[in-house]
Amino acid sequence: MGTVIRLSLLAAGLTLLATSVAHAAPVPHAAAPPSTGYANPVTAGYSADFPDPSMIKGRDGWWYAYSTGGPYAKDGHDGDSYKIARSRDLTHWEKVGSVFGADNRPTWADPTSGFWAPDIRYVDGKYVLYFTVHNTTTTPDNWDYAIGAATAPTPAGPWTDSGAPVVAPRPASGGGFQWTIDPAEFTDTDGTRYLYWGSYNGGIHVVRLTADGLRTVGAVTDVARDRFEGPYVVKHDGYYYLFGSSSNCCAGPTTGYAVFAGRSRSPLGPFVDRLGNDLNASRTGGTPVVASNGNRWVGTGHSSIVTDLSGQQWFAYHAVDRTDPFVTNSNGWLLRPMLLDRLDWIDGWPTVNAGTGPSESSKIAPVTTSGAPAGDVRAEADVSVSSQGVTARGATAVIANGQLRLTTSSGFTRTAQLPLKVPGTVSLEVRGHQATAEFSEDRLGDPLATIALPVARPAGSAGPVGAAGNFSVAPLYKPVTRAAPTPRIGRVDQQYSDEFTRGLGSGWTWRNTSADATVSNGALQWKTETNDLTDNNTASKASLLLRDQPTGDFVVETKLKLDVGTDTVRNYQQAGLLVYLDDENWMRLDHVAGGTGRFVEFGKRMRFTPVGAPSVVTFGGAMIGPPAETTWLRLAHDVVPQTGEHRYRAASSTDGKHWVWGAAWTLPAGTTPRIGLVSQGSSAQTETQYGKATAQFEYFRVTR
Repeated sequence: MGTVIRLSLLAAGLTLLATSVAHAAPVPHAAAPPSTGYANPVTAGYSADFPDPSMIKGRDGWWYAYSTGGPYAKDGHDGDSYKIARSRDLTHWEKVGSVFGADNRPTWADPTSGFWAPDIRYVDGKYVLYFTVHNTTTTPDNWDYAIGAATAPTPAGPWTDSGAPVVAPRPASGGGFQWTIDPAEFTDTDGTRYLYWGSYNGGIHVVRLTADGLRTVGAVTDVARDRFEGPYVVKHDGYYYLFGSSSNCCAGPTTGYAVFAGRSRSPLGPFVDRLGNDLNASRTGGTPVVASNGNRWVGTGHSSIVTDLSGQQWFAYHAVDRTDPFVTNSNGWLLRPMLLDRLDWIDGWPTVNAGTGPSESSKIAPVTTSGAPAGDVRAEADVSVSSQGVTARGATAVIANGQLRLTTSSGFTRTAQLPLKVPGTVSLEVRGHQATAEFSEDRLGDPLATIALPVARPAGSAGPVGAAGNFSVAPLYKPVTRAAPTPRIGRVDQQYSDEFTRGLGSGWTWRNTSADATVSNGALQWKTETNDLTDNNTASKASLLLRDQPTGDFVVETKLKLDVGTDTVRNYQQAGLLVYLDDENWMRLDHVAGGTGRFVEFGKRMRFTPVGAPSVVTFGGAMIGPPAETTWLRLAHDVVPQTGEHRYRAASSTDGKHWVWGAAWTLPAGTTPRIGLVSQGSSAQTETQYGKATAQFEYFRVTR
């Protein structure tokens, strides 16, 4: 028997990093062949591991990416403490080197510390890299997480630490320290700079920064609950969007990591999801952006955003190959390469690939070279002083006297005062008869000014104005405006359903009958039991209510009331739907009480045999939507055409009408899963304080 990998919020392998020389010279790399598509992971051929990616387009014309340290090779034999890569096309990457070496390592970072989760920005004419240190010299304790910043004249370095933490270690209320990790800078249109950071111990926070971005100013504001980490903020159509990753980061083939978003009219929040649920509430909100979809990629998280030359945004994030997740001959050292996928904005919300999730390959690649478009167009250039900018199709956008100025061939002019006099990038988009100009420091979704004007007769060539550099022009992207369809809900199949009107209907089988389960008042009443499928000591004793599942496509749904309230610690009382093969291979969709939070989790347990290593049993969970006093749960089943696997996609609702569709898990082809219900996760401590929780299932319906 192998070992059990449980939910782990920190990858043990992160500290097993090889040392390297900082800001090394780039390694020559063959030019990428012309192509209309690309394959994920985009770091294949350069590095087998590239977690927590952050990107920027340098003023030298290259795109640069930065990641948490780790191995380059699949066998783990070499690596860097903090990686820098560069690319001409965003889909083929080459090694630049590392950020820190013996000559420039931050003096306040303990020699035992690694460096995690970089965030790259261009601030007032210099590159600023925010980073995480997990052991500092500022306290006598270990795991006293802090955030620092280093500056450089180029994206490749050399990097100079600011000399002290930007955010110092923050004591946690229960002892130890909050996880002061995962920084992300954002500059608002009034010139105010902010730093977001945080994780599962403490939640997500934001604080103002000084003008140089190297020190904090004022009070810290909590913006998202401790269900999230890896924040990233952009401004889009007047809203501030907070992206955050949720669930376990590092559980091998059952890694449930996924990205969610909330939006606000203020950079300080409150951030709410599509249905108005607060990301800082006990019943935590969050609109899914990307999650596992049943292909090879799981653990899709810790994201950043980059814009190609056409104006299309792309989502950079890491993921885990569920078919081969570990360093060769290991059963726990996780590899998380970088993926790149199109980011769409549909009905005011971000989603990857129109909601279809991570891709293994794409027929459409980012636009990274200039062209000569005949229709809608986008032009951009880097500017440093006044009277520099771009012109295209009857419109001109320039920086003049501290303003962004847009002029059209029709004789109209509009200006916007810039809050900061800094070098940056001017972009100009002409779509139909509308011209839109934007100025930003680093093209990372936080423009300092945006203005628009009509263009009566869009015509004319494109080019730079003044001594603007790094000029490009390309066909303007065409936005995707329609989301991919969600699973179809058919008619109720009475053979596999039960309304619980007269006791348990036919077709049910108990695995360990529960004395606490009764049918009364048109519902199955079932108290949460202490035996739990995730516990090796009690899994075989857990009561499971099971029945056969139909063949082909179907959706199973239940309406669940679970009396766990909010904001109290009732670990880990839960109830919901179950898909079951055996005690080592199952998945469940539950309303869960975890800490003071309440959430809908789609968990999976499986036995997995890594290449060249003993088998292991892993468990991980993917968050779906927020629960309520009454929560509706759905699992949509189909068969993956390429593999024959059983695929189950999860959804939840707080009113039975508006559904949040999230992650998908699979079970092996050729197996015969059963479906059913569970009520588990209680503990002696929780029951002493609160008693058992009662799950009330009002029906169990299969639709086809």
